[in-house]
Amino acid sequence: MKSYISTWPPLAPEQPFPRRLAILGSTGSIGVSALKVVEEHPGLFRVAALAGGKNAARLADQAARFRPAVLAVLDDETANSLRAALPGDYAPEILVGPAAYEAIAASADSDLVLSAIVGAAGFLPTLAAAKAGKRIALANKESLVLGGRLIRQACRESGALVLPVDSEHNALFQALCGHADEDGQELARLILTASGGPFRGRDAAFLASVTPEQALNHPNWSMGAKISVDSASLMNKGLEVIEACHLYGLPVGRVDVLVHPQSIVHSLAEYVDGSQLAHLGVPDMRIPIAHCLCFPRRVELAMPRLDLAQVGGLTFERADEGLFPCLRLAREAYAASHSHPAVLNAANEAAVELFLNGAIGFMDIPLLIETALGRHAPLAVDCAAADLLAVDAEARDRARKDAGL
Repeated sequence: MKSYISTWPPLAPEQPFPRRLAILGSTGSIGVSALKVVEEHPGLFRVAALAGGKNAARLADQAARFRPAVLAVLDDETANSLRAALPGDYAPEILVGPAAYEAIAASADSDLVLSAIVGAAGFLPTLAAAKAGKRIALANKESLVLGGRLIRQACRESGALVLPVDSEHNALFQALCGHADEDGQELARLILTASGGPFRGRDAAFLASVTPEQALNHPNWSMGAKISVDSASLMNKGLEVIEACHLYGLPVGRVDVLVHPQSIVHSLAEYVDGSQLAHLGVPDMRIPIAHCLCFPRRVELAMPRLDLAQVGGLTFERADEGLFPCLRLAREAYAASHSHPAVLNAANEAAVELFLNGAIGFMDIPLLIETALGRHAPLAVDCAAADLLAVDAEARDRARKDAGL
């Protein structure tokens, strides 16, 4: 597909094994699942670098098992804790600070980068990997929401290859491989599925009083706190709509969303003849992770297999954008300008943090986002990464002030 964000992966030369893997965000849920895949297939990978945040204990355990030459953490305090927790016979280089993640992403010591840092913090490392011509297993949707145009441009210039890890976009990728024509003219639309989160079917009165603990209790997926809240508000699906537009080069009007509570059908591609191709599987992130890390090879995974007879039925319904306005706000942001999605994402991240800290209510999240979008003056289409990050910082600060903090 010529409209894909990078070279269409099925047409790219196969990367030999063992692959030298760097994981950005190794201590999060995606990173942990990725290392489980590596453990199941140790001959296929050499872990070159692991980058965490502030979880020194988990990163030390991972590092002791896989012995990468380079580690990265967010601050000096975490670095000191990490250093003290490592085995005495193992002394990797420990990098500190946000620039460390960019250095690992661009390092010649790896050829495959799993970008799994949560939120806008993953943008610059992902862009660095793209500029360095890496094969990128992309699990950080915010990178594309914030700067999809710049990442697309970097991939075209460097020859970097993007493989989508998000279960929905990996499903779409698989539904397009071998089916979509080169120019994408046979593709009618993409359909993202959403579980509906923990508040599906609830009314406005209930949503006005929900707690962070309730929002974190996802019915199907095991995820980090920020993504769990985004799933509860349907912002996660809104961000995925924007991600799909950047990945596959489609206008927002050709990306739809259906609520599918069973989380078995992970997304669908519809073609001009009316046929739809779906990807089905149990809700376990190891499946799309392994698909991207090993592409085009498929590998066995030690997990339960999908039993459709046991599932019994698959249901679908429209998303209620009245009760869950974040999905609408994401569409409007993408349609508004090149820089509105950066504001959307920043205001959402700030609002989610405030909600998790008990400073605002659940339904204040979309209110803060809509206020931020309404005041934003679009940047020029050719703006730089620094311009988008300045917008990001301003939107976060204003969202906190709008919340009275």
